Amino acid sequence: MSLLTDLVNLNLSETTDKVIAEYIWVGGSGMDMRSKARTLPGPVSDPSELPKWNYDGSSTGQAPGEDSEVILYPQAIFKDPFRRGNNILVMCDAYTPAGEPIPTNKRHAAAKVFSHPDVVAEVPWYGIEQEYTLLQKDVNWPLGWPLGGFPGPQGPYYCSVGADKSFGRDIVDAHYKACLYAGINISGINGEVMPGQWEFQVGPAVGISAGDEILVARFILERITEIAGVVVSFDPKPIPGDWNGAGAHCNYSTKSMREDGGYEIIKKAIDKLGLRHKEHIAAYGEGNERRLTGHHETADINTFLWGVANRGASIRVGRDTEKEGKGYFEDRRPASNMDPYIVTSMIADTTILWNP
Repeated sequence: MSLLTDLVNLNLSETTDKVIAEYIWVGGSGMDMRSKARTLPGPVSDPSELPKWNYDGSSTGQAPGEDSEVILYPQAIFKDPFRRGNNILVMCDAYTPAGEPIPTNKRHAAAKVFSHPDVVAEVPWYGIEQEYTLLQKDVNWPLGWPLGGFPGPQGPYYCSVGADKSFGRDIVDAHYKACLYAGINISGINGEVMPGQWEFQVGPAVGISAGDEILVARFILERITEIAGVVVSFDPKPIPGDWNGAGAHCNYSTKSMREDGGYEIIKKAIDKLGLRHKEHIAAYGEGNERRLTGHHETADINTFLWGVANRGASIRVGRDTEKEGKGYFEDRRPASNMDPYIVTSMIADTTILWNP
C-alpha cells in the first residue's frame, strides 16, 4: 500500500494533461486566506484563460445566507510549490453575481489607482518587509519560548544562529524556497528582534503585483505552518511589554524619484504623506496603536516625522538615497496585518495623484 506522502507527491504529468488550480481569496476578516481547488483540462499561463468561480460568502463573512453566492475573478497566476508540475495557485478577488466588487474586495479600488495614467507613467516600485510571529500550536505562545515563561531579553535573537536563539528556521527556509518556486519576487529573509519572529521581503514589485505577491506569500506561509503544526500570527503586537511588535515596512519609489533630482521629489512626497498621516494610520492595520508606541524602533502613532537612517521615524530615508540624490524611502508605519492593496495604492494616490 502506498504511503500517503507518495500519493500527495504523485506526478500527474505522467498520466494526464489535466492540472489543479488552487483559487485563493481573502475572507471577511481581511486576514483569513481562503482557497479551494478545481481541475482544468490543461496548463494555463494567463488569468484571462481561467474560468470565474463562486463560493459561499455566508461561510466567510462576506454575504448573507439568503444571497450567499460570491464570484471569484482570477487575477494572477503562480506555480504551485505543493503540487508542483503544471499545477497553479490563482490569486482572485471577489464580486457579486451582478459584477460589483464586494466590500472586502480591496484589490478592485487599488487597481483603479494603479491603472491611472499618471501612476502608470511613474512605474511605482514597492518592497514590502513582512514580519510575522511563529506560535506554538494550541498555547498561543511564541515558538522557542518556555511554556508560560519568557526567554532572555531582546538582543541576541536578531539575525541569529543557534538552537537557543533561532526558532523555526526550517519553516522559514521552506517558505523562502517555495516562494521562489512559485515565481514570487521574494528578495530575502531574516530573523527578527523578538525570538520566534521572522521577516520576509517581497520586491521590487510594480503596482498591483506587490499586493498579489504578498498575499500569495502569506498563503504559502499559512500552508507550510499548517504542515509543520505551527501557527503563524500577523498580530502587530503579539506579546505585550518590552518586546518588538511586527510591522510591514513599505519601501517605495517612483520613476521620478529614481532619476537625477529624485531626492527633491522624495521630500515633496514625504511632506504630502505627513499631511495625510491620520488617514494613512487609520488604514494601515488593526491594532497598530499597540505597536506604534514611540518605543521599539517606531514613532508614536500620533506623531509624523522623517529622517535619514532614523529607524525611530515614521518615514526613513536611506543614506545611499541622500548621498546619490535619488532612490527610495521606507514607510515604517504599516502593521504586519495590513492589507497590501490598501497600503500600496494609498501611498501611490497620496504621492502621485493627490494635490493638497
